[in-house]
Amino acid sequence: MTPNPLLGVFFHWLGGFASGSFYVAYRGVRSWAWETYWLAGGMFSWVIAPWILAFTITNDLPGVLREAPSGSMFWAYAFGLLWGLGGLTFGLTMRYLGMSLGMAVALGYTASFGTLIPPIFRGQFATQVWGTHSGQVILFGVAVCLAGIACAGSAGVSKERELSEEQKRNSIREFNLKRGLLVATFSGIMSACFAFGLAAGDPIKEITVRHGTPPLLQGLPVLVVVLAGGFTSNFIWCLILNIRNRTAYQYFQSEIRPTAPAREDGGENGLSRAATAVAVATEPVVRAPMLSNYLFCALAGTTWYMQFFFYSMGETQMGRYKFSSWTLHMASIIIFSTLWGIGLKEWSGTSRRTRILVGLSLLVLVSSTVIVGYGNKIAAVTGK
Repeated sequence: MTPNPLLGVFFHWLGGFASGSFYVAYRGVRSWAWETYWLAGGMFSWVIAPWILAFTITNDLPGVLREAPSGSMFWAYAFGLLWGLGGLTFGLTMRYLGMSLGMAVALGYTASFGTLIPPIFRGQFATQVWGTHSGQVILFGVAVCLAGIACAGSAGVSKERELSEEQKRNSIREFNLKRGLLVATFSGIMSACFAFGLAAGDPIKEITVRHGTPPLLQGLPVLVVVLAGGFTSNFIWCLILNIRNRTAYQYFQSEIRPTAPAREDGGENGLSRAATAVAVATEPVVRAPMLSNYLFCALAGTTWYMQFFFYSMGETQMGRYKFSSWTLHMASIIIFSTLWGIGLKEWSGTSRRTRILVGLSLLVLVSSTVIVGYGNKIAAVTGK
């Protein structure tokens, strides 16, 4: 199959749109705790959607997985496990920083580590990337992408300085810059492990093609393995939170039980146990809309998975510089998440300077995808 970088860029834009949009559906979930809706949606992201599509599209998926080298399976799963920790904290990043700033900061780290480490690990960076004209163009595109991420981060800092706490929470209910930046840093670094997991699954892709699956779709069995690792870490943590916060019943019951944070002396909210019991008993009954909650979670989870469905297709079109796919993916996510943030009025009330920084970040990020795509096109045409 002859690579087509322009088609690859298009697929990465589709994946970026899916990833940049998935959290919008979670905004429709009502009354559930974070760990409940995150796990409910995640079942579609990590298990249901990847297995259904892989079984439907891949020729002989069980046979492919049986033939896959154990080392490749292990590292794809292990990196997926680590990536799952990044995914967990990625959701917290959205809670504390909002879609625009949260994705910009977390994905800045992810873009840097996920793009550059695979070719360095394979020993290809000096010869095939830095040592070629097309590779240098792609590296310039990566640098431009990071500059765009920096612009987005600057816009977030400017917003933090301009708005009052009340204004911030009008658009982002749990806005917390310091906590959000710490979480985003951890999330971004760990999320880069997804790129490592896909690279570890290269032998599985070769087996998939030998079994008759079109090369464009060779990445689907690898996604099953990597996402199984992500499911493991997310399931364990959400289950721990469900038990600790006593929210596991929310998967099955619509009536939401009132709770209050405990204090050291056994009372709650500064009240005695007896007073707390009376206060809780007199609170109005809240019912979660179970059907719509599950539908929104299914929509969010499936939309989220589609980012990697299109990513795996785009990667096949990038030729020997497929490592640049990660930069294209990150840039596309930030572009669409920023547009959603604008549409959801996360930047309302900010100064003209801040809005200019937001617009500049979009312009720079779009430019980075064009530059990276151009670098891959040079490689496809000239081989240099």
